[in-house]
Amino acid sequence: MTSERIYVGGYTSQAGGGDGIGFGPLDAIGVAAVTEDPSFLVRSADGRFLYAANELDAGRVSAFRVQDDGSLEFLNDQPTGGAHPCHVEIDPTGSFLLSANYSSGSIAIHPIAADGSLGEATQFLQREGTGPNEERQEGPHAHQVTFDPTGQYAFDVDLGSDSVHVSTLTPKGQLEAVDRLAIHPGAGPRHIAFHPSGSAAYVINELDSTLSVCSYGDGQLTVVRTLSTRPEGADGENSPAEVLVSADGRFVYGSNRGDDTIAVFETGADGIDLALIQTIGSGGSGPRHLAFSKNGTELYAANEKSDTIAVFAVDQTSGALTATGTPLSWPKPVCVLPV
Repeated sequence: MTSERIYVGGYTSQAGGGDGIGFGPLDAIGVAAVTEDPSFLVRSADGRFLYAANELDAGRVSAFRVQDDGSLEFLNDQPTGGAHPCHVEIDPTGSFLLSANYSSGSIAIHPIAADGSLGEATQFLQREGTGPNEERQEGPHAHQVTFDPTGQYAFDVDLGSDSVHVSTLTPKGQLEAVDRLAIHPGAGPRHIAFHPSGSAAYVINELDSTLSVCSYGDGQLTVVRTLSTRPEGADGENSPAEVLVSADGRFVYGSNRGDDTIAVFETGADGIDLALIQTIGSGGSGPRHLAFSKNGTELYAANEKSDTIAVFAVDQTSGALTATGTPLSWPKPVCVLPV
């Protein structure tokens, strides 16, 4: 099993929740910083700072300075202007932190100062729209904000309106609309990940357990095909969460909550022709986040409901996963950030 160190984000307000952000090697993770509901984490490119989405009714984002021993010094926090931020991303220039407010369906942008602290928001962008699932799509629900491999375009994924919004980020920290990809009604898109070539993208859909495979170029997404994240004959409730692409673009991984599995897809040379080649138990219950080890030879699965983080060896030839060791216990883990 890997000896690298990881940060872990999780819930603190749930019954049985933890105290904040975890850090350490898998056999000795401790609390790096006490903070409320740090459900998603991102680290600056130079490794000096770490940022967390505090998924609260009155959402906020927190900034920390990374110490030599990996512990975190709190710098400051800022309100996200919405409810339950569940994803954060640093723009490619390192100038802004973008966050997605799930419950209120909005995006917030905060400038990052030279000392790593966060300034007052440069934009609160409220999305609009609904979908056919009356229980889950009664309004917009922003689930992720990220960038394409070139860093030229930003994408925010709205589960509530079956949309992926495409924008550019101005030097003043404003998203300006470029396009909107409409996913099939009732899909509930959650996250998007790009093929390293930049010619394809994959949108995992929470509400109908599908993966939308898209061709991509210069800010334009087009759905080419839609695949199930489940093997043929699977039944019962299921809701995918994370989508992950291998560094070489040959394999795509998705987590299935309900089935409690990880789906493995093999891609063709263009990244468009996908085939489901494996589903394997996630090592727990409610697999939410997936992350590769730094060298790509292992994959972490954060199983929220069973309070476990499982580790899988990644076959570098076939892409297949093999469980390794005993899953690590950690309260309500929903994000793994290897360092």
